[in-house]
Amino acid sequence: MKKQMIWTAVAAAAFACLSMGANAQNIAIVNGKAVPTARAEALAQQVARSGRPITPDVEAQIKEEVIAREIFMQEAQKRGLDATPEYKAQIELARQTILIRELFAEFQKTSAVTDADVQAEYDKFVAANGGKEYRARHILVETPAQAEAILASLKKGGKFEDIAKKQSKDPGSGANGGDLDWAAPGNYVKEFSEAMVALKKGEVSAPVQSQFGFHIIRLDDVREAQLPKLEDVKPQIVQQMTQQRMAAFQQELRAKAKVE
Repeated sequence: MKKQMIWTAVAAAAFACLSMGANAQNIAIVNGKAVPTARAEALAQQVARSGRPITPDVEAQIKEEVIAREIFMQEAQKRGLDATPEYKAQIELARQTILIRELFAEFQKTSAVTDADVQAEYDKFVAANGGKEYRARHILVETPAQAEAILASLKKGGKFEDIAKKQSKDPGSGANGGDLDWAAPGNYVKEFSEAMVALKKGEVSAPVQSQFGFHIIRLDDVREAQLPKLEDVKPQIVQQMTQQRMAAFQQELRAKAKVE
């Protein structure tokens, strides 16, 4: 009798474990149809990707959402809405979207930007932007006669900043007395940069012609280039390189595709 009771207890425990395992696979039973837990897990992943923490309250909300979707889906199926051409077209678009998203996610994992990649990109940036920076002002006018008249006014004691505010055609710097802030020579057109770097601090140039008109340039100061530290720009470099690689990957696939 005692042995039989033991086997009965074991059988009951085993049945309970099986039942728990079956229930763990389903989040609910709606109108006799099992709703798999995997749906809630997939929805939770989407919520987590958005940056929202998965708290017990959120888990409860996800469960209710999954159950509600099953109820609504069953009703739609009863009405035959899953057999309409419109539904099938939307399903195909959704399938494409998911597959494409997974493709791009896989590519980003296998082509992730490394620290070495970031360092190499930063080194190129330093090489292109290193050297000296110049703080200059300019007055932009349309004709050489106007430029010569401005030079004459400066020689008579006219204040560069005041003349720039009144006469410069450059809307960006004119309001600031012609101030162009700190910049590397490469930021300017060739004629302007060559004339600027030839000046000594405090000197004013002769009229310089460029595609924009005639410039009177004054060099205020020179310094070594002030470049950001690697750690300060690393996130931007990673983002930019990731976007560039993704764009190249997409272009490569389009180029290889046979479109008739």
